[in-house]
Amino acid sequence: MLLAWLVTAAAHAAPPFEDTLAQRLQACTGCHGAQGRAAAGGYQPRLAGKPAGYLYHQLLNFRDGRRDYGPMTSLVDPLSDAYLQEIADHFAALEVPYPAPQPSTLAPATLQRGEQIVRQGDAARGVLACNQCHGDTMMGVAPAIPGLLGLPRDYINAQLGAWRSGKRRAQAPDCMAHVAQQLSLVDIEAVSHWLAAQPVPAGGKPLTALPDGHKLPAACGGVSAEAATAAGAVR
Repeated sequence: MLLAWLVTAAAHAAPPFEDTLAQRLQACTGCHGAQGRAAAGGYQPRLAGKPAGYLYHQLLNFRDGRRDYGPMTSLVDPLSDAYLQEIADHFAALEVPYPAPQPSTLAPATLQRGEQIVRQGDAARGVLACNQCHGDTMMGVAPAIPGLLGLPRDYINAQLGAWRSGKRRAQAPDCMAHVAQQLSLVDIEAVSHWLAAQPVPAGGKPLTALPDGHKLPAACGGVSAEAATAAGAVR
Protein backbone atom coordinates (compact mmCIF):
# COMPACT_ATOMS: atom_id res chain seq x y z
CA MET A 1 0.00 0.00 0.00
CA LEU A 2 2.76 2.43 0.95
CA LEU A 3 4.67 1.62 -2.24
CA ALA A 4 1.56 2.25 -4.35
CA TRP A 5 1.03 5.62 -2.60
CA LEU A 6 4.63 6.64 -3.22
CA VAL A 7 4.37 5.73 -6.91
CA THR A 8 1.14 7.75 -7.25
CA ALA A 9 2.62 10.75 -5.42
CA ALA A 10 5.73 10.73 -7.61
CA ALA A 11 3.58 10.62 -10.75
CA HIS A 12 1.73 13.75 -9.65
CA ALA A 13 4.73 15.63 -8.30
CA ALA A 14 5.43 19.05 -9.80
CA PRO A 15 8.07 18.97 -12.53
CA PRO A 16 11.50 20.36 -11.62
CA PHE A 17 11.66 24.16 -11.86
CA GLU A 18 14.17 25.46 -14.41
CA ASP A 19 15.86 28.25 -12.45
CA THR A 20 17.86 29.79 -15.30
CA LEU A 21 18.18 33.35 -16.54
CA ALA A 22 16.45 32.40 -19.79
CA GLN A 23 13.50 31.03 -17.84
CA ARG A 24 13.27 34.13 -15.64
CA LEU A 25 13.32 36.37 -18.71
CA GLN A 26 10.19 34.71 -20.12
CA ALA A 27 8.46 37.77 -18.65
CA CYS A 28 10.07 39.82 -21.42
CA THR A 29 8.78 37.68 -24.28
CA GLY A 30 5.13 38.65 -23.88
CA CYS A 31 5.95 42.03 -25.43
CA HIS A 32 9.32 41.54 -27.13
CA GLY A 33 8.59 38.15 -28.67
CA ALA A 34 10.24 34.76 -28.25
CA GLN A 35 13.96 35.21 -27.50
CA GLY A 36 13.45 38.97 -27.81
CA ARG A 37 13.11 38.80 -31.60
CA ALA A 38 9.94 40.97 -31.76
CA ALA A 39 7.78 41.21 -34.88
CA ALA A 40 7.80 43.43 -37.95
CA GLY A 41 4.97 45.63 -36.69
CA GLY A 42 4.08 47.29 -33.42
CA TYR A 43 5.83 49.41 -30.83
CA GLN A 44 7.97 46.78 -29.08
CA PRO A 45 11.60 46.73 -30.24
CA ARG A 46 13.81 43.74 -30.88
CA LEU A 47 16.25 42.90 -28.07
CA ALA A 48 18.10 39.93 -29.56
CA GLY A 49 21.54 40.73 -30.90
CA LYS A 50 21.60 44.38 -29.85
CA PRO A 51 24.87 45.57 -28.28
CA ALA A 52 24.98 44.69 -24.59
CA GLY A 53 26.07 48.17 -23.54
CA TYR A 54 23.11 49.72 -25.30
CA LEU A 55 20.62 47.30 -23.72
CA TYR A 56 22.15 47.88 -20.30
CA HIS A 57 21.86 51.66 -20.59
CA GLN A 58 18.21 51.40 -21.67
CA LEU A 59 17.39 49.23 -18.66
CA LEU A 60 19.07 51.83 -16.47
CA ASN A 61 17.11 54.58 -18.20
CA PHE A 62 13.80 52.84 -17.49
CA ARG A 63 14.75 52.13 -13.88
CA ASP A 64 16.10 55.62 -13.21
CA GLY A 65 13.30 57.58 -14.91
CA ARG A 66 14.91 58.80 -18.12
CA ARG A 67 12.53 56.62 -20.17
CA ASP A 68 8.87 56.71 -19.21
CA TYR A 69 6.97 53.44 -19.66
CA GLY A 70 5.26 52.10 -16.57
CA PRO A 71 5.35 48.34 -17.31
CA MET A 72 9.10 48.42 -18.00
CA THR A 73 9.84 50.56 -14.97
CA SER A 74 7.87 48.18 -12.74
CA LEU A 75 9.85 45.20 -14.04
CA VAL A 76 13.33 46.68 -13.58
CA ASP A 77 12.82 48.99 -10.60
CA PRO A 78 13.92 46.43 -7.95
CA LEU A 79 16.86 45.09 -9.97
CA SER A 80 20.53 45.85 -9.30
CA ASP A 81 23.00 47.18 -11.86
CA ALA A 82 24.70 43.78 -11.95
CA TYR A 83 21.46 41.95 -12.69
CA LEU A 84 20.54 44.45 -15.42
CA GLN A 85 23.93 43.78 -17.00
CA GLU A 86 23.21 40.02 -16.92
CA ILE A 87 19.92 40.63 -18.72
CA ALA A 88 21.63 42.80 -21.34
CA ASP A 89 24.36 40.23 -21.92
CA HIS A 90 21.78 37.45 -22.33
CA PHE A 91 19.79 39.18 -25.06
CA ALA A 92 22.89 40.55 -26.79
CA ALA A 93 24.21 37.02 -27.25
CA LEU A 94 21.07 35.70 -28.98
CA GLU A 95 21.23 35.13 -32.73
CA VAL A 96 17.73 34.70 -34.15
CA PRO A 97 16.22 35.63 -37.55
CA TYR A 98 15.05 39.15 -38.29
CA PRO A 99 11.54 39.91 -39.60
CA ALA A 100 10.99 40.79 -43.24
CA PRO A 101 11.15 44.51 -44.16
CA GLN A 102 7.95 46.54 -44.00
CA PRO A 103 6.95 47.92 -47.42
CA SER A 104 6.24 51.65 -47.33
CA THR A 105 3.25 53.45 -48.83
CA LEU A 106 4.93 56.87 -48.82
CA ALA A 107 5.64 58.77 -52.03
CA PRO A 108 9.08 58.05 -53.56
CA ALA A 109 10.21 61.63 -52.95
CA THR A 110 9.42 61.33 -49.24
CA LEU A 111 11.31 58.05 -48.99
CA GLN A 112 14.27 59.66 -50.75
CA ARG A 113 14.24 62.36 -48.09
CA GLY A 114 14.37 59.66 -45.43
CA GLU A 115 17.33 57.98 -47.11
CA GLN A 116 19.10 61.32 -47.46
CA ILE A 117 18.84 62.00 -43.72
CA VAL A 118 20.01 58.49 -42.84
CA ARG A 119 22.99 58.50 -45.20
CA GLN A 120 23.93 62.18 -45.53
CA GLY A 121 22.11 64.13 -42.85
CA ASP A 122 21.05 67.74 -43.44
CA ALA A 123 23.91 70.12 -42.75
CA ALA A 124 21.73 73.21 -43.26
CA ARG A 125 19.57 72.17 -40.30
CA GLY A 126 22.35 70.67 -38.20
CA VAL A 127 21.08 67.11 -38.66
CA LEU A 128 23.78 64.46 -38.48
CA ALA A 129 23.63 61.43 -40.78
CA CYS A 130 22.39 58.37 -38.91
CA ASN A 131 25.16 56.16 -40.27
CA GLN A 132 27.86 58.40 -38.80
CA CYS A 133 27.12 56.83 -35.42
CA HIS A 134 25.15 53.66 -36.22
CA GLY A 135 27.62 52.37 -38.82
CA ASP A 136 27.53 52.14 -42.61
CA THR A 137 25.52 48.92 -42.39
CA MET A 138 23.23 50.60 -39.83
CA MET A 139 23.50 47.51 -37.62
CA GLY A 140 25.06 49.43 -34.75
CA VAL A 141 28.49 49.46 -33.13
CA ALA A 142 29.36 47.41 -30.04
CA PRO A 143 29.24 47.86 -27.17
CA ALA A 144 26.77 50.75 -26.92
CA ILE A 145 25.32 51.94 -30.27
CA PRO A 146 22.19 50.11 -31.48
CA GLY A 147 21.28 49.04 -34.99
CA LEU A 148 18.49 50.77 -36.90
CA LEU A 149 17.42 47.95 -39.22
CA GLY A 150 14.98 45.19 -38.37
CA LEU A 151 12.97 47.46 -36.07
CA PRO A 152 9.21 48.08 -36.39
CA ARG A 153 8.39 51.29 -38.24
CA ASP A 154 5.97 52.46 -35.54
CA TYR A 155 8.64 51.93 -32.89
CA ILE A 156 11.22 54.04 -34.76
CA ASN A 157 8.64 56.76 -35.37
CA ALA A 158 7.52 56.78 -31.74
CA GLN A 159 11.04 56.93 -30.31
CA LEU A 160 12.18 59.77 -32.57
CA GLY A 161 9.00 61.61 -31.63
CA ALA A 162 9.62 60.97 -27.94
CA TRP A 163 13.15 62.37 -28.18
CA ARG A 164 11.86 65.36 -30.12
CA SER A 165 9.25 66.14 -27.45
CA GLY A 166 11.53 65.40 -24.50
CA LYS A 167 9.52 62.39 -23.31
CA ARG A 168 12.50 60.09 -23.89
CA ARG A 169 15.88 61.05 -22.47
CA ALA A 170 19.32 59.51 -22.14
CA GLN A 171 22.39 60.20 -20.04
CA ALA A 172 23.78 63.67 -20.75
CA PRO A 173 24.89 64.78 -23.24
CA ASP A 174 21.78 63.45 -24.97
CA CYS A 175 22.92 63.39 -28.60
CA MET A 176 19.78 61.70 -29.92
CA ALA A 177 17.55 64.36 -28.40
CA HIS A 178 19.59 67.02 -30.20
CA VAL A 179 19.28 65.19 -33.53
CA ALA A 180 15.54 64.52 -33.18
CA GLN A 181 14.80 68.12 -32.23
CA GLN A 182 16.20 69.27 -35.58
CA LEU A 183 13.82 66.98 -37.49
CA SER A 184 10.31 67.89 -38.61
CA LEU A 185 7.48 65.44 -38.10
CA VAL A 186 7.54 64.78 -41.87
CA ASP A 187 11.27 64.00 -41.63
CA ILE A 188 10.67 61.56 -38.78
CA GLU A 189 8.01 59.77 -40.79
CA ALA A 190 10.30 59.61 -43.81
CA VAL A 191 13.22 58.22 -41.82
CA SER A 192 11.13 55.60 -39.99
CA HIS A 193 9.49 54.40 -43.22
CA TRP A 194 12.79 54.19 -45.10
CA LEU A 195 14.63 52.34 -42.32
CA ALA A 196 11.82 49.83 -41.76
CA ALA A 197 11.72 49.06 -45.50
CA GLN A 198 15.40 48.06 -45.65
CA PRO A 199 16.44 44.40 -45.42
CA VAL A 200 18.88 43.34 -42.73
CA PRO A 201 22.18 42.30 -44.38
CA ALA A 202 22.90 38.58 -44.36
CA GLY A 203 24.60 37.73 -41.08
CA GLY A 204 24.05 41.31 -39.98
CA LYS A 205 25.58 42.10 -36.60
CA PRO A 206 26.83 45.24 -34.87
CA LEU A 207 30.31 46.35 -35.86
CA THR A 208 32.94 45.68 -33.22
CA ALA A 209 34.34 49.19 -33.71
CA LEU A 210 34.03 52.15 -36.03
CA PRO A 211 36.39 52.09 -39.03
CA ASP A 212 39.92 53.37 -38.48
CA GLY A 213 40.01 57.13 -38.40
CA HIS A 214 36.25 57.42 -38.01
CA LYS A 215 35.08 59.37 -34.96
CA LEU A 216 31.63 59.94 -33.57
CA PRO A 217 30.48 63.42 -34.65
CA ALA A 218 29.15 64.24 -31.17
CA ALA A 219 29.57 63.14 -27.58
CA CYS A 220 26.81 60.82 -26.34
CA GLY A 221 26.12 60.12 -22.70
CA GLY A 222 24.93 56.59 -23.43
CA VAL A 223 28.35 55.70 -24.80
CA SER A 224 30.84 55.20 -21.98
CA ALA A 225 34.22 56.86 -22.07
CA GLU A 226 35.83 53.44 -22.51
CA ALA A 227 33.58 52.53 -25.44
CA ALA A 228 34.06 55.90 -27.07
CA THR A 229 37.83 55.58 -26.80
CA ALA A 230 37.73 52.07 -28.26
CA ALA A 231 35.64 53.33 -31.18
CA GLY A 232 37.96 56.28 -31.78
CA ALA A 233 35.20 58.66 -30.74
CA VAL A 234 35.54 62.25 -29.61
CA ARG A 235 34.45 63.14 -26.10
